[in-house]
Amino acid sequence: MTDQLKDKIRQRQPGILTYGITPPKAGQPEEKLREIARRQVDRIQGIDIDALILYDIQDEKERVTEARPFPFMKTLDPQEYSQAYLADLAIPHIIYRCVGKYPPEVLKQWIEGKGTATRYSVFVGAASSSQAVSMSLAQAYQLVSKNDAFLLGGVAIPERHLLKSDEHLRVVSKQQKGCSYFVTQAVYNVEASKNFLSDYYYHCRSESLPLMPVVLTLTPCGSLKTLAFMKWLGVNIPRWLENELCYSSDILDRSIHLSRQAFVELQEFGREKGIPIGCNVESVSVNRVEIEASIQLARDIKQIMNR
Repeated sequence: MTDQLKDKIRQRQPGILTYGITPPKAGQPEEKLREIARRQVDRIQGIDIDALILYDIQDEKERVTEARPFPFMKTLDPQEYSQAYLADLAIPHIIYRCVGKYPPEVLKQWIEGKGTATRYSVFVGAASSSQAVSMSLAQAYQLVSKNDAFLLGGVAIPERHLLKSDEHLRVVSKQQKGCSYFVTQAVYNVEASKNFLSDYYYHCRSESLPLMPVVLTLTPCGSLKTLAFMKWLGVNIPRWLENELCYSSDILDRSIHLSRQAFVELQEFGREKGIPIGCNVESVSVNRVEIEASIQLARDIKQIMNR
């Protein structure tokens, strides 16, 4: 397995490129799952990425009162899908874990795992303070604290910085608990991301703390329904940008163009300050055209990184 990811994380290098997917919905026939996995492997093998991200989905109905644009469907466990169906992808797999779903002993057993290969995960906390959980994010971090073979990542939400102005402090706290890289929620608000990155940079400089890789997530949007879903998830989309998408003759093409522009601007902003900026291109749609557009966007971002 090719694993440049470990060196990039530990040496805090810019230029990490990942591709993010959600496992298929549970309960499908085995032959259907094999076919889905085969198509995903064929697509992803054609792009030069450092790792594949597999999301762990939780129902977030406690977080908002608005109806979910798409019904919640349970998906396969990301680790099981990784091992049983995506083994042909010879790159690291970063497994998301919504830690509140798992009893401590189950999560501990998975963290300790088998073999000597480096393993990667991003831990996700509860969707809201009212959500019932088996364990907290802080407790989950404790389980990893002495495992050198486990490279732990954290979630960063730049849009949350608009309201609370403390996302950089959340990230630093996670960093001090063992997170060595961060993956953001979908980035559509460049100003929010710049505010977060700026505060993170100046806080770390004042406290003599290292700057960890920040992997910015880009999410192509190919329909008004996808746009509504992203807004439901909490993605902050500025009014001007929403207008650009809603009134475009080709919403997907416009979305890809704006995503590239956003990354170029944020990569340059990070480079000026020495923040190791990376990119995660995710596919949240089952629509073939949107999936193929996300693959092309990943290739485009790779070219931008190599300039």
